[in-house]
Amino acid sequence: MISRRTALGLIGTGVSTLAVGRALAADYPARPVRFLVGYPPGGATDILARLIGQHLSERLGQQFVVENKPGAGNNIATEAAVNAEPDGYTVFLINPANFINTTLYANLKFNFVRDIAPIASFNRVPNVMTVNKDVPAKNVAEFIEYVKANPGKINMASSGNGTSVHLSGEMFMAMTGCKMQHVPYRGAAPAITDMLGGQVQVIFDNMPSIIQHIRAGSLRALGVTTATRSNLLPDVQAIGETVKGYEASALFGMGAPAKAPKDIISKLNAEINAVMSDPAVKKQLVELGGEPRIQTPEAFGAEIAAETEKWKKVVEFAGLKVE
Repeated sequence: MISRRTALGLIGTGVSTLAVGRALAADYPARPVRFLVGYPPGGATDILARLIGQHLSERLGQQFVVENKPGAGNNIATEAAVNAEPDGYTVFLINPANFINTTLYANLKFNFVRDIAPIASFNRVPNVMTVNKDVPAKNVAEFIEYVKANPGKINMASSGNGTSVHLSGEMFMAMTGCKMQHVPYRGAAPAITDMLGGQVQVIFDNMPSIIQHIRAGSLRALGVTTATRSNLLPDVQAIGETVKGYEASALFGMGAPAKAPKDIISKLNAEINAVMSDPAVKKQLVELGGEPRIQTPEAFGAEIAAETEKWKKVVEFAGLKVE
């Protein structure tokens, strides 16, 4: 095993950083890897991280230990990740909050796009535009007509200010001219309870938490927020079929501190892409709402930049800011 101290010594004697990087990658991982997740255990995001971490542990022979660091809208985990030693032994779950928070939070102590190294994407998960039984609309076009005929009377629930659930709705309002009253809740569960009770009329909720109510017929899905339809709800249109250009899915993946060795990033990318090619993993990811995606670190980085810019426009439209 080549240690970081030995590697620095070799660089000092003239051995190229490229050669040292390859030596580190060949040995990697030589000890357990921290996998930081900015949410509590048990939710869909945590389940996704543990699924990928388990398969990487099996493939690479060292544990990828999920470390939950919830709080501050995901920023605690992200700050811990970007400030960690950039040696490949701290990685973290990239999720929609990272793209949104770049604009939402006024005083972040890091620049997300600059301070992270993209490793690999996992999947894109749609939110689902869902209404209660009292709403007469049966599709997106009818809902737009209904809202415009009842300005200010439609309550839009979300799992909290600045979440992807909230901002998917804000994007819909921005692109359609619909005006709805936003009602934030402390999580999806109480929001769905009030949806079922009729206190709020619409929510753009994460698929894993809403789909059981759609399948039971207690709530009605009008559209998914991905660019194309979901295999889990094949009869439900993509919102973009009616609202051209609308796309508000949740992108997930893995990142590392910005100066992590490129050879280790390449090795992790190859291993994650191999995991994503496993039919059993694909089945599990589909059950979590989105199909696996296989990309280079560079392509994932381009998506991260595009997502950050997309959500910046929505945050600014909604006039949101957290000091």
